[in-house]
Amino acid sequence: MAVSIADTPQVLAFFEDAAGLKNTDGNPRNKQIVFRLLQQTFRLIEELDVSDDEFWSAVEYLNRLGASHEAGLLVAGLGIEHFLDLRHDAEQAHAGQTGGTPRTIEGPLYVAGAPLCEGYARLDDGGEGDAATVLFVEGKVVDLQGQPIAAALVDVWQADTKGNYSHFDKSQSAYNLRRRIVTDEQGRYRFQSIVPSGYGCNPSGPTQECLNQLGRHGQRPAHIHFFVSAPGFEHLTTQINLSNDAYLWDDFAYATRDGLIGEVRFVEAAEEGQQQGVQGRFAEMTFDFQLRTARDNAAEQRSNRLRALQAS
Repeated sequence: MAVSIADTPQVLAFFEDAAGLKNTDGNPRNKQIVFRLLQQTFRLIEELDVSDDEFWSAVEYLNRLGASHEAGLLVAGLGIEHFLDLRHDAEQAHAGQTGGTPRTIEGPLYVAGAPLCEGYARLDDGGEGDAATVLFVEGKVVDLQGQPIAAALVDVWQADTKGNYSHFDKSQSAYNLRRRIVTDEQGRYRFQSIVPSGYGCNPSGPTQECLNQLGRHGQRPAHIHFFVSAPGFEHLTTQINLSNDAYLWDDFAYATRDGLIGEVRFVEAAEEGQQQGVQGRFAEMTFDFQLRTARDNAAEQRSNRLRALQAS
């Protein structure tokens, strides 16, 4: 029979010492968090009778996870990032803050400093040629009453036809498929891009290794990421998930939500293509973003998570 010692006075005193609670230096908040982590970790070891081999295998896995820079991917894949969204939703609903375009996960592939454009942008560099289907996206940024928000910032990023993102995929040009667009006086934004592909985790990486142990796939549907912001309004982190994708409601990162499905219309007519300035088949999509009024300045800002910055 396993012996339980995690909640004995002696071990609790040991946790307090290890977490720095017995000294006056350091950060009190971090001490509180580390103390709780120690408590819960040791309780898990005892309750599930974790062996030494299992424990040190987990430590080695965390080393590989960090070395591969996939921690942010695993956080999404285990639903932790989605849980943060659900928690914010619940807190705001309790405070009476409802309506607007739903939030969803940011993911780990944003790059700061994309080129700034007024009203319209061309996202792709044309590098994929005939392999890509041209996509035209347009819409408005409005408030909860449907009034347009001029000079809102629509920060957009997406994958290419192979499911890869510039900066992380060194074969792509800097800021390919990444732009910041300022809405016009009617709150409108427009951009020309390409239809992105969904993607899967690196099959030999630590995130997929973990998912394999859980009997889960690591696939994402085709989607386009957005930050949408304007003075006086809550910052919105969201993404449009493209309709008719096989993984639309089976996203390993749990990012698909009601209200975030973009209906993509494929157009075969050559005459319409010529009017748009393209040859052959193309796609188009309309999506409006609705922002809530910010209750304080903090709500206007996105989180301070560490993000990539393109080298100059």
